Amino acid sequence: MTTGVWILGDQLWAGQSALQSCFPNPAPVIFIESLQHAQKRPYHLQKLVLVWSAMRHFAGELRQAGWAVTYTQADDFRAPLLKWIEQNHISELRVMTPTDRPFTQLIQSLDLPCVVTFTPNNRFIWQDQAFIDWAKSRRRLLMEDFYREGRRRFNVLMEGENPVGNRWNFDRENRKPAKGKLTLPEALWFEPDEITREVIDWVKQSPAFKDSQEYWQVEPFRWGVTRAQALQVLAFFIQTRLAGFGPYQDAMVTGQQTMWHAMLSPYLNLGLLHPLEVVQVAERAYREDPACWQLNSIEGFVRQVLGWREYMHGIYLYMSEDYPERNWFNHTHPLPDFYWTGDTEMNCLHHVLQQVKETGYAHHIQRLMVLNNFALITGISPQELQDWFHAAFIDGYDWVMQANVIGMGQYADGGLIASKPYAASANYINTMSNYCKGCPYNPKDRTSEKACPFNLMYWDFLARHYEKLQPNPRMRQILRNLERIPTDELQHIRQKAADWRTQHAHTEHPLPDTPKPQKAQALSGEMK
Repeated sequence: MTTGVWILGDQLWAGQSALQSCFPNPAPVIFIESLQHAQKRPYHLQKLVLVWSAMRHFAGELRQAGWAVTYTQADDFRAPLLKWIEQNHISELRVMTPTDRPFTQLIQSLDLPCVVTFTPNNRFIWQDQAFIDWAKSRRRLLMEDFYREGRRRFNVLMEGENPVGNRWNFDRENRKPAKGKLTLPEALWFEPDEITREVIDWVKQSPAFKDSQEYWQVEPFRWGVTRAQALQVLAFFIQTRLAGFGPYQDAMVTGQQTMWHAMLSPYLNLGLLHPLEVVQVAERAYREDPACWQLNSIEGFVRQVLGWREYMHGIYLYMSEDYPERNWFNHTHPLPDFYWTGDTEMNCLHHVLQQVKETGYAHHIQRLMVLNNFALITGISPQELQDWFHAAFIDGYDWVMQANVIGMGQYADGGLIASKPYAASANYINTMSNYCKGCPYNPKDRTSEKACPFNLMYWDFLARHYEKLQPNPRMRQILRNLERIPTDELQHIRQKAADWRTQHAHTEHPLPDTPKPQKAQALSGEMK
């Protein structure tokens, strides 16, 4: 009898490491492209190309290394697994524990005629149980506490017991807007090879993805699809972008899709890179020549990977399965159609949404302070927004989007992750970007016909949830600003916000129906 291995599409190079640790000799390995699974959401076409091309490339590498690889396309997962298990006399199927909880449940529901063994997931710096043990020992779950523990535990940017530079966090130095004459670095892109070209052509021609072509562009496809290319992107980031990443990581510029960002999240989330190696490469560059680097850039990047990414995964593990259904503000407005089409006069949203349509990518401030922020202050359903994020982004997975959207972006968990809602008016966007130039709306106006919808929705949001927000110490000064607005002016603002929501109440989108919570009483949480 034989033990076989099923490698999932987000477990590529990481899956090989687990495979080699389990077997001294080559064993049967299977990869499956499931059409049904790819249609669960209207996924960005470039995500489909990325995952399937990366799988095909990795399968070829395993064949060259002597593994007995079966690669198949099918409607579902069960039928090809049954055939492969019978042909290879598989008595035990080993699969690395999926990162996404629903996929673990899917595997458990397949009713396969062999033992299914889940091996430990090695795709993160923190082991699953280690995070759970840490979380259970805490009275509060703050990312900063977790980040500092990670620095100590994995000896990253440490001098003995102290952080390098005697500071844990350089975030205050990392909020510069991209003003004046700046030379922005180029991104490292790749031309599709023959394998990738075949996947692109298949996706373009498949009737299964015809509707998605209305929303997403499949070409030009320029992402890397192998570990070798992912390592090139990492090296390129260290050499050409990391120095400017720190100060300008929150900046946004019209026509600039990547700024100084690393562009590593798709490769990390596929398993082509390991987060610890990414952190160590950045630290090694700093240690080799500290005089050439600003510590705030190194620390800022390390915090994104060892801090936020690991924390989001840990929260996903730790929270109960009802976490994605939470809706603390009881927001139920449907997701506007322009999230799918990009057709809006708001230049910031139009620019970011067009960029997502073209690439499947936006950096973290575009996601948090433009896409998430507008949804939050407008009162859009967190569940609809999370489903859209999962479908739209090339690095989107269940574990990625739950904590980032439900917790951090929408504050739908009532503050388990964030200490206050990430809500902002047009002033933030005008400060951190040049999007407001050329926009028909005035970022400094909150009452006229040219008032920016971000301003209308921001003050309406604060008034709508005044009672819920008032006990939060970090919201008190903000609410005092609300209280200074004359009653007649605030009523006018709120009426314009309500009119906007009415105009955008009808929505046609390809997402499956999302359960909505019961609607609260009309005046619940209102400013009295």
